[in-house]
Amino acid sequence: MTLAQEKFTISGVVSDQNNNETLIGVNILFPELNTGTVTNEYGFYSITIPKGNYKIIVSYLGYTNISKTINLSTNLKQDFQLEETLENLDEVVITKNIEEINISKPQMSVNVLSANTIKQIPVVLGEADVIKAITLLPGVSNAGENSSGFNVRGGAADQNLILLDEATIYNSSHLFGLFSVFNPDAIKDLKLYKGGIPARYGGRVSSVLDIYQKEGNSNEFHANGGIGLVASRLLAEGPIKKNTGSFLFGGRSSYAHLFLPLFNSDNVAYFYDLNTKLSYKINSKNNMYLSGYFGRDVFSIADSFENTYGNSVINLRWNHLFSNKLFSNLSLIYSDYYYGLKLNFVEFNWNSGIQNFNVKYDFKDYLNDKFKLYYGLNSIYYKFNPGKIEPSSETSGINPYKLTDKFAFENDLYVDIEHQLSDKIQLSYGLRLSSFLRLGQSELNTYSNNQAVNFNEELQIYEKAEPTGVETFKKSHVIKSFYNLEPRFSIAYQVSDHSSIKASYNRLSQYSHLLSNTSSPTPLDVWTPSGKYIKPQLLDQIAIGYYKNFDKNSYSLEIESFFKTIQNRIDYIDGADLIANDAIEQVILNGKARAYGLELLLRKNQGRFNGWLAYTLSKSEQQTKGRTPSELGINNGNWYNTPYDKTHDISVTGQYTFNDKWELNSNFIFQTGQPTSFPVSQYEYNGVTIANFNSRNASRLPSYHRLDLSMKYTPKPNKNHGYQSYWVFSIYNAYNRKNASSITFRQNRNTRNNEAIRLSIFGIIPSFSYNFKF
Repeated sequence: MTLAQEKFTISGVVSDQNNNETLIGVNILFPELNTGTVTNEYGFYSITIPKGNYKIIVSYLGYTNISKTINLSTNLKQDFQLEETLENLDEVVITKNIEEINISKPQMSVNVLSANTIKQIPVVLGEADVIKAITLLPGVSNAGENSSGFNVRGGAADQNLILLDEATIYNSSHLFGLFSVFNPDAIKDLKLYKGGIPARYGGRVSSVLDIYQKEGNSNEFHANGGIGLVASRLLAEGPIKKNTGSFLFGGRSSYAHLFLPLFNSDNVAYFYDLNTKLSYKINSKNNMYLSGYFGRDVFSIADSFENTYGNSVINLRWNHLFSNKLFSNLSLIYSDYYYGLKLNFVEFNWNSGIQNFNVKYDFKDYLNDKFKLYYGLNSIYYKFNPGKIEPSSETSGINPYKLTDKFAFENDLYVDIEHQLSDKIQLSYGLRLSSFLRLGQSELNTYSNNQAVNFNEELQIYEKAEPTGVETFKKSHVIKSFYNLEPRFSIAYQVSDHSSIKASYNRLSQYSHLLSNTSSPTPLDVWTPSGKYIKPQLLDQIAIGYYKNFDKNSYSLEIESFFKTIQNRIDYIDGADLIANDAIEQVILNGKARAYGLELLLRKNQGRFNGWLAYTLSKSEQQTKGRTPSELGINNGNWYNTPYDKTHDISVTGQYTFNDKWELNSNFIFQTGQPTSFPVSQYEYNGVTIANFNSRNASRLPSYHRLDLSMKYTPKPNKNHGYQSYWVFSIYNAYNRKNASSITFRQNRNTRNNEAIRLSIFGIIPSFSYNFKF
């Protein structure tokens, strides 16, 4: 080996100079070599390059670039601290070379939003919201106002994997969708994977929303918060030991219910949540993190009933650096979703939920500048509580009733490889081996021919099958096991310095299913595992895209097309009852789904005015054929629209800075109306009027559109220390569009004619909030 061929490794951690917060996705560039890398989820980077003298550029949006010359003659540990900067409005923020690296990466179908971007988007009641923000991106929508969850590329809400510091969040909404569970003050980084999903993620077939919390300021104490019309928040952070350990505590709560007694209302609706994180640097090779989230929603109507639901998660993590090339992270995670209901008028209480215990061990091996290897394992133990009914008093006369608990064990092994094949071609490929073991339960029905649903040929309807017996298992017994190989592949071909073409293929499996026969999931919906009668969902997705930066990187364009199919997507027979059903297999049929579409994202990145235009043209369908030639299937075995099919979805988001004090933010949304089933005729039978409905989801609600505006006012914009504050004045639904949440039909009492009744949740809503930090 000659001297010129000698290679050495430079590695280190990049953090914020003010608070020592590690920074994710920082670009580390070597212009002479036309190569570079980015920091991982913990701010660590590593790259191996030939021996020599090089210029190194460290660049991150919103921070001052670092440019220095290094002499690489041995392995080098080099940490960087970046300083936040207020860029001039006409200054180029992102350098040309950095954009060329992003263009050439094989990663596609990924959107990244910062906490600052999320806070700039006007939302209902003035509270910044993660879920509302991502629905402004192409390929992402929801089921309408006051609806829980979100849909990605024609997928259902339960097909999204939502992670907060690696812990699974099962319900992402407060107040039935009015707010999300994520406090924007506590968020450091957010990534939404719609396709090209790396092999380290699994368990859902539509998308991954990966959110990391801030670590806390290890230099000095700081606090920030906001006071709004219906909710307030406060976050405090500071050092446990300066430059070594830090804490972060953030809390939010709504308080609109406190004013309801003024209007003679006994109803209550509020939420509260708490974000926590402790970080400690043991030495240069070891770091410990303890993070958690706890949230609850409470909703009650007078003395009739009380509903409580929410998430609890905790994660203990250990980062260890085996060498300057090998980084590891070990996580011990607990996640719990709880739903409780008190029905005082019938004197019983109900609760359900899902718990999991998760062990993850991930390794990142930065072999050289052309080849990076990521691998790890993941083991999850599940406990599904489908429901428990208890009397609320001894005199109620109700006997306790417990639906059968279900247990499962999921194990995964994965390997991901990033490979620079040439100057123009980069690859990312990997493989995930997933296994799911449905463990024993106290009672499991058996059926003739293993068919839990019968088809009544005389009436041409599906009916519940009568069990032929009951099996009993120990918890350690495996009732049913599933194994799946999930290959992942992405390629990027760099057409020029400013443009590239990318393509990807994914296979993913999903073993847990949300039982919901509504278009939007509700807190009452119950999760159930795959097993003897419910098969895992299997997705295959391909995507191709074109990416370009132009006008000196002032603008960026992304165009992607996708096609995906899903096997074993469950649907429900007509009249299915999902609540307190201990034999859910009796109302479920296995079918398939498909979705395809075109997405466009045009961004303006610089200047006084910036923002983006997102457009999605797509189709989402489902099909459930009969199991035999004599069976009809659902919708006569024909394809039908899923409840989340949106032909056209347009959003325009803009920000205009007038001066240092005033900033205008706006977004406009247009969506094709949500699919539904309307009656097309009626007939009378024995004096009773019976509606005759058209094909499943063949009709639509009216198109949805609205305009939101907000104005940010900063009284003292040049004050960078001490107490700082700003006001946000916002108008949700500025032109008071009465968007239909649902349409019902009834007979007019006076005219006796049938009429349609539109239910609208929100009209125009003005609001304001006062935000501060010190």
